Amino acid sequence: MLDADRVKEIFGDCLFREGEDTSAHVPGEGIITLSFGFHLDRLEKHRNEIHDMLNELPDSFKATGGGGMSFLNACEDKHGNQWTGFHQHMEQLFVLGNAIGKVSYLMPREFWSMLPGAMPYVIVDI
Repeated sequence: MLDADRVKEIFGDCLFREGEDTSAHVPGEGIITLSFGFHLDRLEKHRNEIHDMLNELPDSFKATGGGGMSFLNACEDKHGNQWTGFHQHMEQLFVLGNAIGKVSYLMPREFWSMLPGAMPYVIVDI
C-alpha cells in the first residue's frame, strides 16, 4: 500500500546518520532537491517495499503502461485514491526509486521548464 507516512519513514531511514562514512553512498536524483545520498545497506533493506510502493502508482507512470507521466499526477495511486497532498512525499518516493534503479526522468532537467508546471515526466520501470 502506498502511504505518505511510510514513504517518509523509509526515506529518513535510508539517509545517512551523523558520523557515518558517506563515501560509499548510493545517489538518488531529486526533482525539487537536486540529489540525495543514501546508505547502501538500509536502502537495500527497503528495496522490495520501495518497489511495491512504486507499483501502486497509476499504470500511466510505468514503462509497460503509459510510458511515463507528469510528476504532478503522482499524488494518486492506481486505484484513484489520493495518498498524499505534498510534493515532498512524491519526490521522496521517486528519489528512492531512482536510487534503486526503478525510476528515471523522460527528459533532462534543463528541459523541465518547458513541461506543464515545469515538472518532469517520470517513468517507473517495474
